[in-house]
Amino acid sequence: MVRSALVATALVACAAVAAPVAIAAGATAGGPTSAAAPSSGDVPTLTLPEPTGPLPVGMTPIHLVDEERADPWRPEERRELMVSLWYPAVPNREPAPYTTEAVSAAVVKGAGLPVAPDILTTVETHSSDRARALPGRRPLVVLSPGASLSRESLTSLAEDLASRGYVVAGVDHTYEARGVEFPDGRVTGCLLCEREDSTELGAWVAQGRSVDLGFVLDELTHGRLWRYAPTIDARHIAVVGHSLGGAAAAVTIVDDPRVDAGINLDGTFHLDFPETGMDRPFLMLGSASHEPPAKDGADWPDNLARLGAGQWLQIPTANHSSFTDQLLLLEQLGMPLPGEFVGGARGIEITNAYAGAFLDRHLRGMSSPLLDGPSDAYPEVEFRG
Repeated sequence: MVRSALVATALVACAAVAAPVAIAAGATAGGPTSAAAPSSGDVPTLTLPEPTGPLPVGMTPIHLVDEERADPWRPEERRELMVSLWYPAVPNREPAPYTTEAVSAAVVKGAGLPVAPDILTTVETHSSDRARALPGRRPLVVLSPGASLSRESLTSLAEDLASRGYVVAGVDHTYEARGVEFPDGRVTGCLLCEREDSTELGAWVAQGRSVDLGFVLDELTHGRLWRYAPTIDARHIAVVGHSLGGAAAAVTIVDDPRVDAGINLDGTFHLDFPETGMDRPFLMLGSASHEPPAKDGADWPDNLARLGAGQWLQIPTANHSSFTDQLLLLEQLGMPLPGEFVGGARGIEITNAYAGAFLDRHLRGMSSPLLDGPSDAYPEVEFRG
């Protein structure tokens, strides 16, 4: 089988970034060809950055079943999705897990790394498990991860946005991640990973993910899912995605009138915005892989030209995984990427700052001067348009 360039974004959600394969198709040049594991005597501490907002965060996993839709990968099944919901909460003493043992093992095995199968379960989060939501009606942000990645890969962004007052839904796209575990113990693998890359495949998956995201919006805005669930303001909704998830975010904002704003984190679009244009605000935050002479050099400029309220910010020193938890956890494991990349913690800081400023402006009507031009606080960021 030919490994799809779509799934070469990264094969796992932390240590697996240091796999003996390319980090990403369309990623910044200089990805790793090999990496050393930490010595067997080392017990690394894996922890995410503290959220920057003033509110404590809770996280509750949700299992959703779309009884009206066949699974696009397994038509004999109904489409099932696992979702993590982060939100402002009354803190408790139980920290939310980063992921499950089964998902961690699937991710590590998929990359063939010499690390403990349960390594991802040791990541320290800043959320309380199944905590009671704080009162208040809050904007909703839906997150779609990159191909082969699970929803936990965007936990730092989710926790930061929740600490600032958002409800954040991280979606696992079943059969498009190395591992998705359901409440009954079933674990699905990555059928997408077995497919050969093509433009048609990318477009098909992005469209399917858009349907997933629309269904999640249906379920989350229908009413409270449990007694102490957060209250969602269905008038203010955004979609944000990394890599293939960024392409899905672009499709969703075009197809779903409920979505007010969107963000593509370093993803090839696969499906262009309509030639007639798209007037809702959309942020493109990425590495240097989206302008000539890069492979996807026409992709972002062409789509920016079709946006009436678009913005393109570039981090030339970013790796494709700088916009996720991956590089940070890799560095904490003692397996940094070769090359001159923005550090994992700094990549998360930049992503959170600009995504938060964009959503504050367009979902909450807040002043966001960070978006008005270059900042001394973030000299790595270039304004492209």
